[in-house]
Amino acid sequence: MNKNTNNKFDMKKISIIIVAAIAVVAIAYSLKTPNASKTADSSVAKNEAVKDSDIIIQTKNITETPTFYPASIDGVELEVLAVKASDGTIRTAFNTCQVCYNSGKGYYEVDGDELVCQNCGNRFGMDAVEVTKGGCNPVPITEEYKTVTDDTITISKDILSQATAIFAEWK
Repeated sequence: MNKNTNNKFDMKKISIIIVAAIAVVAIAYSLKTPNASKTADSSVAKNEAVKDSDIIIQTKNITETPTFYPASIDGVELEVLAVKASDGTIRTAFNTCQVCYNSGKGYYEVDGDELVCQNCGNRFGMDAVEVTKGGCNPVPITEEYKTVTDDTITISKDILSQATAIFAEWK
């Protein structure tokens, strides 16, 4: 073999290694979840995280599997979840536990048809979202804290700003 043949062979190996490395990085990036509260059974709103604005939820997109809506309000990361209950109503809550929020791990992940607090392990059924108040469950966003139309649910920046205190330690 001459020197040119060796260079072609080395370049081919280097090209294969580079393509393989790019593929590995792309796969790893696609598997990375944007937030600790997401699981394979949940969905993240398709829009980017809301920044210092209202969260507007399209009701037609809500199913029995919770959808999480991330927001950054006044520099604090927070999240709202919306889910369709078995009676067809759409329920909303802040994705943080009323008891465990200050632990930094008091957020919920989906496990089958339940939400599970990542701090204490309490399991919480979808039908109880927004209805159950007090105790270890997601902080409800009740009717007086949102604007509901046939097509949307809006949680105002003012309400989101008030909730930043319960997300201050969120990890």
